[in-house]
Amino acid sequence: MSVTPAPHLPTHQPIPARALRLREATRDVHAALDAALMARESFASREGYAQFLAMQLAFHRAVAPLHADLALQALLPGLAARARLALVEQDMGDLGLALPAPDPLPAISGMPPALGWLYVAEGSNLGAAVLRKLVARIGLSDTFGARHLAPAAGGPAAQWRAFTDALDAIPLDAAQEASAVAGARDAFAHVARLARIA
Repeated sequence: MSVTPAPHLPTHQPIPARALRLREATRDVHAALDAALMARESFASREGYAQFLAMQLAFHRAVAPLHADLALQALLPGLAARARLALVEQDMGDLGLALPAPDPLPAISGMPPALGWLYVAEGSNLGAAVLRKLVARIGLSDTFGARHLAPAAGGPAAQWRAFTDALDAIPLDAAQEASAVAGARDAFAHVARLARIA
């Protein structure tokens, strides 16, 4: 009796998690933004930090409606509690900075692009640990001037993991995945524009 060998089947590589795909797809714009902020010495003085805060205020005003969106809250548990706009406003008050009139908000149309924007907003919490050390040198802390950089009660890693677990579990088709990536890139581009203005 002869045994016919099984046909060779291609090995399928596992699809990386959505958060990892977003990271890879935005690596260039993220690195460029980080370099621009450090080149401007945004954390070397309170004057530089004030410009950073103005940028943060405008960005968090842009994502505040997403944190308040009931449909997004159903997909991402705890989303409302992740909003940091009020903390940025308190930081500006600590430093005696007036709140500027709101600029027109960017158009974020649909759930997939919103996920990209929220990925950028939430990811900034991970980098905040480094920024907290820098702004401590200019007399700022979790209770004065840098409240929005303070970590969540369970720590930034746990907070990020809970967010990315929920993000990865949302079913999206290929077109929606591309739209989420476009949203994340748009968010980084928006922050870069705000940095140039500030």
